[in-house]
Amino acid sequence: MVTYVNLKGFEEFDHYTNDLENTNYALPVFFYFTGTKLPNGDSWCPDCVVAEPVVKAFLNEYKKPVTFVSVDVGVRDAWKDVHCLFRTDYRSRLMVIPTIIKWKGVQRLEGTQCADAELLQMIFEEDE
Repeated sequence: MVTYVNLKGFEEFDHYTNDLENTNYALPVFFYFTGTKLPNGDSWCPDCVVAEPVVKAFLNEYKKPVTFVSVDVGVRDAWKDVHCLFRTDYRSRLMVIPTIIKWKGVQRLEGTQCADAELLQMIFEEDE
């Protein structure tokens, strides 16, 4: 069973991860970083648009308890700024979006890897 959390911007990400640090959270937590949605419902990020249906389909079939946190990194100009906090913060250190990171782990999928169902299966099943 997947529990979904949606965060917008670095401040919400910072608050949420600080809360995780201060609690004894038992479920695996995965962060999915993506670009802001345009009025048509798609992200401004082309790789995010490709990955989203694959990730959603995978999660719809996933039966184990996890928390999946979708994080909106902002509009294109904010993301492209080399000083973007998502790029520089030690908890995320993003180079590209979309990116999926397992909290408290080294596992991550970046860019087009997020649209690969087999890689999604591997990151979710690792260390069980």
